[in-house]
Amino acid sequence: MTHALKPYENIIDFVTGKAIPNVGAEENRQAVERLLVEEKGFPKSALKIDYPIEFEVGGEIHVSAVAILVFAKNGQPLMAVKCAAGSLGSYEREAVSAARLAADPPVGLALVSDGKAVTLLETQKGKVVGEGWAAIPYFEQSEKWVQQYKTPSLSPRRLEQERLIFRTYDSGNVNVGRELGAGCK
Repeated sequence: MTHALKPYENIIDFVTGKAIPNVGAEENRQAVERLLVEEKGFPKSALKIDYPIEFEVGGEIHVSAVAILVFAKNGQPLMAVKCAAGSLGSYEREAVSAARLAADPPVGLALVSDGKAVTLLETQKGKVVGEGWAAIPYFEQSEKWVQQYKTPSLSPRRLEQERLIFRTYDSGNVNVGRELGAGCK
């Protein structure tokens, strides 16, 4: 069976300036990038695009990425962003899992957005702490937010469980730029 790709256009990523395939939730990610920089005051250098996540689970290596990993003014990870092309609620658990795996100790906040709506979750318990663009901290407040949502390292057992959860959600992502070498995951 051959794998046929749908035609796509490239767009220029707001943060990196690189041409990327406009597939999946890419336009939504561009909206979030712009908001974080233009409205919330984050420098582009505080946003790491397609931040890699790689781990072994079940004897296999799983490679993926966080769409945007946002860093606070003090350089600590603040928020893992998942761009959604559908209902935000169905992506919340995946975003929390990505935040738990992106750093050690885990990133304290996870954000899910479709480019218009926003849900902000704290990573330790996976609970919603805010909705809407107003829920996102400004860059100037970011150090305080890192301290407020500080999350302890995961136990080895919990880490393995989180890897399984993330892999399950991530393996179901279709129509993303991963196969093309870029794009919102």
